[in-house]
Amino acid sequence: MLPAYIEKTTPNPASNRAPWFVNTAPSYAGVFLWIVFYQTLAQGTIDRAGLGLCLLALVLAGALSYGLFYYVPGMLGMKTGLPLYVVGSSTFGTAGGYLMPGLLMGLLQLGWFAVGTFTSTTFILKAVGSTAGPGTMEFAIVAVLWGYIMAYIGVKGIQYVAKASLFLNVIPLLMILFVFFKTMGGLSLHKPVIDDSMGAFLTILTTVIGFFATAGAAGVDFGMNSRDERDVRMGGLTGIALAIVIAGGLPLLSVAGARALDPSITNYTYEAVIGAQGGLLASAMFLLFAVASITPACFCAFIAGNSFSTMIPGVPRMSSTMAGVTVAIILAITGAAANLVQVFVIVGASFGPICGAMVADYYLSGKEWSGPRQGINWAGYVAWALGFAVGIWSPYQPAVLYSFFVGLAVYAVLAKAGLQPAVVAIKAKVAGR
Repeated sequence: MLPAYIEKTTPNPASNRAPWFVNTAPSYAGVFLWIVFYQTLAQGTIDRAGLGLCLLALVLAGALSYGLFYYVPGMLGMKTGLPLYVVGSSTFGTAGGYLMPGLLMGLLQLGWFAVGTFTSTTFILKAVGSTAGPGTMEFAIVAVLWGYIMAYIGVKGIQYVAKASLFLNVIPLLMILFVFFKTMGGLSLHKPVIDDSMGAFLTILTTVIGFFATAGAAGVDFGMNSRDERDVRMGGLTGIALAIVIAGGLPLLSVAGARALDPSITNYTYEAVIGAQGGLLASAMFLLFAVASITPACFCAFIAGNSFSTMIPGVPRMSSTMAGVTVAIILAITGAAANLVQVFVIVGASFGPICGAMVADYYLSGKEWSGPRQGINWAGYVAWALGFAVGIWSPYQPAVLYSFFVGLAVYAVLAKAGLQPAVVAIKAKVAGR
């Protein structure tokens, strides 16, 4: 018999779907407009290479994110109308799907929630002129209030956040445009301080693709709202490939220009550029960036709660969400969530091989969803374990890409060797059938 998380799920009908510019593109663009994406993107990049090379790296990162991590999950979602945790039961099995991608997606969303809580708390305090940092009482109070309020909204009022998301996405877009035009005069004066072009290029690939990895697998959930392959393609090309270049490129250029114009800026964070605007303008921008973070914070809590309540239905959704969020808030308060690059590496290592294995499964099944496979699909689990090990311990970058290709290759070999369990019969679980 099929587990409840599969048996009780029905495909999203064609009547509920919409064009790419209504759902997929703006939703993905909002992911990259989140300050967490570009806050530290200039560190270890524009100080080591020319701006043209860094922008080229962003273009390649966008193309790889779209082509390797998003396209197949998006097509699977469009063709089946089913969410990721059901579609993933082919690659990892009906029993294996509980952990991957089911619970793992929820756990990593808590990691993102911790990062978002840390960043938003920092910005709120800066907006009111406070220098309090992690470990202080002020920081803890704001982090607790922000975290629990966002989690509650994510459980109880996500539909209202979804309706306001387009407006909230405009806020960071306008601000990064504003900062860019204020700092562009210094671009011609920018010079790298270290000659390490390849290191800078690979750092951008690692950071961008690592940041995107979970959102790539979630392309299944975006794809189930697409009408056809064109919606999948256009939604990804604009909301991912183009958005990465704009939301990553403008802040990179702004940091370069601002540092050239203002010697008082001593680091390469976007936060430092905002602070250099001075006075009420800087305070207003810090506060607005925090407001714009409401959407990703609530969606992180929503996805985590959805994962836990689906895979552990005996625990109330609110209880499991708040328990997880408590851990995330602690990570924010202690400052453990401050190392964004390390977070990106862990996320990439975790979901790189998942995406790689899903891609292999898709093409081995004739570009279709095979259906759920009985028990644990060891081809998927071994592919993930080896890919994760490479992604975490590889001394060479971009490890997230290596983990993807290891996951793809290992799954293909083991599947051909007969390690895939049998497909379980399923009743009308594919859209249009």
